[in-house]
Amino acid sequence: MIEILNINKLARARETGRLVGTILQTLKARCAVGTNLLEIDQWTKEMILRAGATSCYIDYAPSFGRGPFGHYICTAVNDAVLHGLPHDYRLTDGDLLTLDLAVVRDGVAADAAISFIVGNARDEDVTMIAATERALAAGIRAAAPGAHIGDISHAIERVLSEAGYAINREFGGHGIGSTMHQDPHVANAGRPGRGYRLRPGLLLALEPWVMADTDELVTDPDGWTLRSATGSRTAHSEHTIAITETSAEILTLPAT
Repeated sequence: MIEILNINKLARARETGRLVGTILQTLKARCAVGTNLLEIDQWTKEMILRAGATSCYIDYAPSFGRGPFGHYICTAVNDAVLHGLPHDYRLTDGDLLTLDLAVVRDGVAADAAISFIVGNARDEDVTMIAATERALAAGIRAAAPGAHIGDISHAIERVLSEAGYAINREFGGHGIGSTMHQDPHVANAGRPGRGYRLRPGLLLALEPWVMADTDELVTDPDGWTLRSATGSRTAHSEHTIAITETSAEILTLPAT
């Protein structure tokens, strides 16, 4: 299903998006060497409930996971990149952590992810995170009304490929609205001028992600956490955007 939001729902989407962005930045500021992933999950739960929102993950049980997910946020460390299931692990110096969060409030969902280093950073990790952020920015610039999904995918692909990263096409961005995952699928590689034509009121979650030296994934025994097949480090950046009459509006920026 492809959902087009009306003006009233778009206003609610802005509020939900701001909540997601603010929670992620609050968590980033709290994370330090010694922080347990289960603490992060608990902090997330508290902030979601305090805001009168609902987690998109607790009861999430898609075909590719061993559901229900049962937690409030995805926490992926180092070689983990997607759907990281929180578990009893304390962050160590130099860990590369990705937090991926989706919530629903007032009937509208928003989804975003950030990657960052805990403690001292490796140069190659900083470079990889920056590549996903540049690719996300390029995808957002390409998301003008009347453009095509393929224009977004191609813009993301160009940045990641020029940075030297292989691109996995199995998992990517997606439509979003009253539910977290909707059509259309937004691959991180594609041909310009192809696919669904963007219309005002359409919400998309764009999420470029890479692994340092491979495009192949393996699944943890937990049935959820996806890791690089080679054990290499990973990075993931995501925003929810709204297509407007003139451009794309980023909804998941934190409150200022």
